[in-house]
Amino acid sequence: LSLAAGHAVFFGAGEFDEVSKIMGAVRVEAAKRAGHFEEGVFRFCWIVDFPMYEKDEDTGTIDFSHNPFSMPQGGLEALETQDPLDILGWQYDIVCNGVELSSGAIRNHEPEIMLKAFEIAGYDRDTVEEKFAGMLRAFRFGAPPHGGIAPGVDRIVMLLADEPNIRETIAFPLNGNAQDLMMGAPTELEEARLKELHLSVRKPQPK
Repeated sequence: LSLAAGHAVFFGAGEFDEVSKIMGAVRVEAAKRAGHFEEGVFRFCWIVDFPMYEKDEDTGTIDFSHNPFSMPQGGLEALETQDPLDILGWQYDIVCNGVELSSGAIRNHEPEIMLKAFEIAGYDRDTVEEKFAGMLRAFRFGAPPHGGIAPGVDRIVMLLADEPNIRETIAFPLNGNAQDLMMGAPTELEEARLKELHLSVRKPQPK
Protein backbone atom coordinates (compact mmCIF):
# COMPACT_ATOMS: atom_id res chain seq x y z
CA LEU A 1 0.00 0.00 0.00
CA SER A 2 3.04 2.30 0.23
CA LEU A 3 1.84 3.72 3.53
CA ALA A 4 3.60 6.63 5.16
CA ALA A 5 3.21 8.83 8.22
CA GLY A 6 -0.22 10.47 8.26
CA HIS A 7 -1.88 7.83 6.08
CA ALA A 8 -4.98 5.98 7.26
CA VAL A 9 -6.39 2.64 6.15
CA PHE A 10 -10.05 1.69 6.52
CA PHE A 11 -11.42 -1.81 6.06
CA GLY A 12 -14.73 -3.52 6.64
CA ALA A 13 -15.92 -7.09 6.99
CA GLY A 14 -19.38 -8.53 6.51
CA GLU A 15 -22.02 -8.87 3.81
CA PHE A 16 -20.85 -7.26 0.57
CA ASP A 17 -23.81 -4.91 0.07
CA GLU A 18 -23.84 -3.74 3.67
CA VAL A 19 -20.07 -3.22 3.86
CA SER A 20 -20.03 -1.42 0.50
CA LYS A 21 -22.65 1.05 1.71
CA ILE A 22 -20.82 1.74 4.97
CA MET A 23 -17.36 2.04 3.42
CA GLY A 24 -18.75 4.25 0.67
CA ALA A 25 -20.06 6.66 3.30
CA VAL A 26 -16.68 6.57 5.08
CA ARG A 27 -14.87 7.36 1.81
CA VAL A 28 -17.12 10.34 1.09
CA GLU A 29 -16.83 11.74 4.62
CA ALA A 30 -13.04 11.30 4.64
CA ALA A 31 -12.76 13.11 1.30
CA LYS A 32 -14.87 15.99 2.63
CA ARG A 33 -12.78 16.39 5.76
CA ALA A 34 -9.55 16.24 3.76
CA GLY A 35 -10.77 18.98 1.42
CA HIS A 36 -10.75 16.82 -1.72
CA PHE A 37 -14.23 17.83 -2.87
CA GLU A 38 -14.50 20.36 -5.69
CA GLU A 39 -16.72 23.25 -4.63
CA GLY A 40 -19.36 24.51 -7.06
CA VAL A 41 -18.70 21.74 -9.59
CA PHE A 42 -21.26 19.22 -10.84
CA ARG A 43 -19.97 15.93 -12.24
CA PHE A 44 -22.47 13.69 -14.00
CA CYS A 45 -22.16 10.05 -14.96
CA TRP A 46 -24.32 7.24 -16.30
CA ILE A 47 -24.34 3.88 -14.55
CA VAL A 48 -25.29 1.09 -16.95
CA ASP A 49 -25.12 -2.69 -17.40
CA PHE A 50 -26.97 -3.66 -14.23
CA PRO A 51 -27.17 -7.41 -13.58
CA MET A 52 -30.61 -8.76 -14.43
CA TYR A 53 -30.53 -11.41 -11.69
CA GLU A 54 -28.90 -12.11 -8.36
CA LYS A 55 -28.64 -15.15 -6.12
CA ASP A 56 -30.35 -15.11 -2.73
CA GLU A 57 -27.59 -15.99 -0.29
CA ASP A 58 -30.02 -17.58 2.17
CA THR A 59 -31.98 -19.79 -0.23
CA GLY A 60 -29.59 -20.04 -3.19
CA THR A 61 -32.44 -19.22 -5.58
CA ILE A 62 -32.23 -16.81 -8.51
CA ASP A 63 -34.25 -13.59 -8.26
CA PHE A 64 -34.46 -10.26 -10.06
CA SER A 65 -31.85 -7.80 -8.86
CA HIS A 66 -33.72 -4.66 -9.94
CA ASN A 67 -36.79 -4.02 -12.09
CA PRO A 68 -38.27 -7.32 -13.31
CA PHE A 69 -39.98 -5.57 -16.24
CA SER A 70 -36.74 -4.37 -17.82
CA MET A 71 -35.63 -5.81 -21.14
CA PRO A 72 -32.68 -8.21 -20.76
CA GLN A 73 -29.70 -7.46 -22.95
CA GLY A 74 -29.60 -10.12 -25.64
CA GLY A 75 -33.32 -10.77 -25.44
CA LEU A 76 -34.73 -14.29 -25.48
CA GLU A 77 -31.48 -15.83 -26.74
CA ALA A 78 -29.60 -14.57 -23.69
CA LEU A 79 -32.27 -15.93 -21.34
CA GLU A 80 -32.13 -19.35 -22.99
CA THR A 81 -28.35 -19.72 -23.37
CA GLN A 82 -26.54 -17.67 -20.72
CA ASP A 83 -25.96 -18.19 -17.02
CA PRO A 84 -28.64 -16.02 -15.35
CA LEU A 85 -26.01 -14.27 -13.24
CA ASP A 86 -24.21 -13.17 -16.42
CA ILE A 87 -27.28 -11.59 -18.02
CA LEU A 88 -27.44 -7.80 -17.97
CA GLY A 89 -30.54 -5.63 -18.10
CA TRP A 90 -31.19 -2.52 -20.16
CA GLN A 91 -31.25 -0.39 -17.01
CA TYR A 92 -29.48 2.87 -16.27
CA ASP A 93 -29.05 5.49 -13.55
CA ILE A 94 -27.93 9.09 -13.86
CA VAL A 95 -25.77 10.28 -10.96
CA CYS A 96 -24.42 13.72 -10.10
CA ASN A 97 -21.75 14.19 -7.44
CA GLY A 98 -22.52 10.75 -6.09
CA VAL A 99 -26.26 11.42 -5.75
CA GLU A 100 -28.67 9.31 -7.80
CA LEU A 101 -30.96 11.67 -9.69
CA SER A 102 -33.03 9.04 -11.47
CA SER A 103 -33.29 5.45 -12.61
CA GLY A 104 -34.60 4.33 -15.96
CA ALA A 105 -34.87 1.32 -18.21
CA ILE A 106 -35.87 -0.02 -21.58
CA ARG A 107 -39.03 -1.97 -20.81
CA ASN A 108 -39.73 -5.54 -21.75
CA HIS A 109 -42.46 -5.46 -24.41
CA GLU A 110 -42.27 -9.05 -25.73
CA PRO A 111 -44.60 -11.59 -24.03
CA GLU A 112 -42.32 -14.61 -24.54
CA ILE A 113 -39.27 -12.75 -23.25
CA MET A 114 -41.20 -11.62 -20.18
CA LEU A 115 -42.49 -15.14 -19.48
CA LYS A 116 -38.99 -16.60 -19.81
CA ALA A 117 -37.48 -13.86 -17.62
CA PHE A 118 -39.94 -14.66 -14.84
CA GLU A 119 -39.48 -18.41 -15.31
CA ILE A 120 -35.77 -18.03 -14.50
CA ALA A 121 -36.76 -16.24 -11.28
CA GLY A 122 -39.01 -19.14 -10.28
CA TYR A 123 -42.42 -18.01 -11.57
CA ASP A 124 -44.31 -20.53 -13.70
CA ARG A 125 -46.22 -19.47 -16.80
CA ASP A 126 -49.67 -19.76 -15.20
CA THR A 127 -48.68 -17.51 -12.29
CA VAL A 128 -47.31 -14.80 -14.59
CA GLU A 129 -50.35 -15.02 -16.86
CA GLU A 130 -52.61 -14.59 -13.83
CA LYS A 131 -50.72 -11.76 -12.11
CA PHE A 132 -49.91 -9.72 -15.22
CA ALA A 133 -52.78 -10.67 -17.52
CA GLY A 134 -53.53 -7.10 -18.61
CA MET A 135 -49.93 -6.31 -19.44
CA LEU A 136 -49.39 -9.51 -21.41
CA ARG A 137 -52.64 -9.00 -23.30
CA ALA A 138 -51.53 -5.50 -24.30
CA PHE A 139 -48.14 -6.82 -25.42
CA ARG A 140 -49.83 -9.44 -27.62
CA PHE A 141 -51.74 -6.71 -29.43
CA GLY A 142 -48.35 -5.19 -30.22
CA ALA A 143 -46.40 -2.81 -27.99
CA PRO A 144 -43.48 -0.80 -29.39
CA PRO A 145 -40.06 -0.76 -27.73
CA HIS A 146 -40.24 1.86 -25.02
CA GLY A 147 -38.29 3.17 -22.07
CA GLY A 148 -37.49 6.35 -20.26
CA ILE A 149 -36.07 8.19 -17.30
CA ALA A 150 -37.34 11.10 -15.20
CA PRO A 151 -34.84 12.93 -12.96
CA GLY A 152 -36.49 14.41 -9.88
CA VAL A 153 -36.51 18.20 -9.58
CA ASP A 154 -36.32 17.88 -5.79
CA ARG A 155 -33.00 16.02 -5.98
CA ILE A 156 -31.57 18.49 -8.49
CA VAL A 157 -32.54 21.41 -6.22
CA MET A 158 -31.01 19.54 -3.26
CA LEU A 159 -27.68 19.44 -5.11
CA LEU A 160 -27.85 23.07 -6.24
CA ALA A 161 -28.66 24.22 -2.70
CA ASP A 162 -26.04 21.92 -1.14
CA GLU A 163 -28.79 20.60 1.12
CA PRO A 164 -28.08 17.15 2.63
CA ASN A 165 -31.74 16.41 3.48
CA ILE A 166 -34.14 16.00 0.55
CA ARG A 167 -37.08 16.84 2.82
CA GLU A 168 -35.89 20.46 2.69
CA THR A 169 -36.42 20.60 -1.08
CA ILE A 170 -39.73 18.73 -1.35
CA ALA A 171 -42.78 20.98 -1.55
CA PHE A 172 -44.86 18.94 0.89
CA PRO A 173 -42.50 16.55 2.68
CA LEU A 174 -43.61 13.77 4.98
CA ASN A 175 -42.09 13.52 8.43
CA GLY A 176 -40.32 10.46 9.80
CA ASN A 177 -43.68 8.82 10.52
CA ALA A 178 -44.90 9.31 6.91
CA GLN A 179 -47.31 12.07 8.02
CA ASP A 180 -48.12 15.24 6.08
CA LEU A 181 -48.41 17.76 8.91
CA MET A 182 -49.75 20.57 6.72
CA MET A 183 -52.56 18.47 5.24
CA GLY A 184 -53.15 16.48 8.41
CA ALA A 185 -52.72 13.23 6.52
CA PRO A 186 -53.22 10.38 6.80
CA THR A 187 -56.62 10.58 8.47
CA GLU A 188 -58.82 7.81 9.80
CA LEU A 189 -61.42 6.39 7.41
CA GLU A 190 -65.04 6.09 8.41
CA GLU A 191 -66.26 2.58 9.13
CA ALA A 192 -68.72 2.80 6.23
CA ARG A 193 -65.92 3.57 3.75
CA LEU A 194 -63.83 0.66 5.05
CA LYS A 195 -66.82 -1.66 4.71
CA GLU A 196 -67.42 -0.44 1.15
CA LEU A 197 -63.82 -1.33 0.23
CA HIS A 198 -63.89 -4.63 2.16
CA LEU A 199 -61.07 -3.47 4.43
CA SER A 200 -60.51 -3.80 8.14
CA VAL A 201 -58.06 -2.01 10.42
CA ARG A 202 -56.11 -3.96 12.98
CA LYS A 203 -54.39 -1.64 15.40
CA PRO A 204 -51.30 -2.92 17.22
CA GLN A 205 -52.03 -4.22 20.68
CA PRO A 206 -50.14 -2.62 23.57
CA LYS A 207 -47.44 -4.89 24.97
